[in-house]
Amino acid sequence: MSKKVKTDRILVTGGTGYIGSHTVVELQNAGYRVVIIDNLSNSNVEVLNGIERITGIRPDFVEADCTDINALRNLFLKFPDIKGIINFAASKAVGESVQKPVLYYRNNLNTLMNLLDMMGEHGVKGIVFSSSCTVYGEPDENPVTEQSPIKKATSPYGNTKQISEEIITDVINSGAPFKSIILRYFNPIGAHPSAEIGELPLGVPQNLIPYLTQTAIGVRKELSVFGNDYNTRDGYCIRDFIDVVDLAKAHVIAVERMLEDKSDKKIEIFNLGTGNGLSVMELINAFEGATGVKVPYKIAPRRVGDIEQVWADPSYANNVLGWKAETPVADTMRSAWKWQQRLRERGIM
Repeated sequence: MSKKVKTDRILVTGGTGYIGSHTVVELQNAGYRVVIIDNLSNSNVEVLNGIERITGIRPDFVEADCTDINALRNLFLKFPDIKGIINFAASKAVGESVQKPVLYYRNNLNTLMNLLDMMGEHGVKGIVFSSSCTVYGEPDENPVTEQSPIKKATSPYGNTKQISEEIITDVINSGAPFKSIILRYFNPIGAHPSAEIGELPLGVPQNLIPYLTQTAIGVRKELSVFGNDYNTRDGYCIRDFIDVVDLAKAHVIAVERMLEDKSDKKIEIFNLGTGNGLSVMELINAFEGATGVKVPYKIAPRRVGDIEQVWADPSYANNVLGWKAETPVADTMRSAWKWQQRLRERGIM
């Protein structure tokens, strides 16, 4: 990635959220000017302070909902020089999506369609879309490549990602004057090594690592491990866990690729993972080994919709983007624990 100072302004939707905030840090470190739009439905405005402490720059912030087309239009009137968008604004809990499908379809799809409308109206050059390995469902074989078949979604959340990818593809194929890079994440974990920002879900965590660290520090009684009878090497589900800072850096490369026309393709798709599958139990052991802290856990029944095992073949992203997940899992576990301890120091968790 080139080191020259960027002057382009990037809109980051959902930018006070977990992955969004880490991406804002990396964008600002690369010299981009950032404006965040977030409705704070699953994040805290205090995240802006953490971003500023790390980078020395406070990003512009608009508190609004991306499903509100008038709010988006006002944002583009205020910041007419937006050249690229990274879209993180979406509801993302698989279980909740099964219970509240209309909420997920309305929020995730309307947000995207509103953004695509604004891009056409305001000369935005490209959009990086936050997608997911959920589009592959239970894969026929691992590791998963970008050519692996798209399976029927097992949840409304997963379906919104599939539909969103189709919407982007259709809009660009219709002749829209912008580009898109779709990034299919595997399982982001960890926190910024400064412990100034990290994963802080509102309420009971839906994701493994914040529940694990909250259990380790005594907020939760024990961690439930869902199923130990899967057809895997140790009986536990296997995932590709990627450090959130590594993931964030991929977005900066993707934005630069679009804005500087480094590819003649109008739409590109990349898997973002480490290429290694770890079981849930292996991850618990990695946390205990890296921190010296024991995690009380119990074996619980399997959860409906959980995929047995999936991990990425990231070679396309490695070779074409020039990006690689480099952070050792032990360092990621230590960053997650350091973040949890910082929350305790601040009296938050």
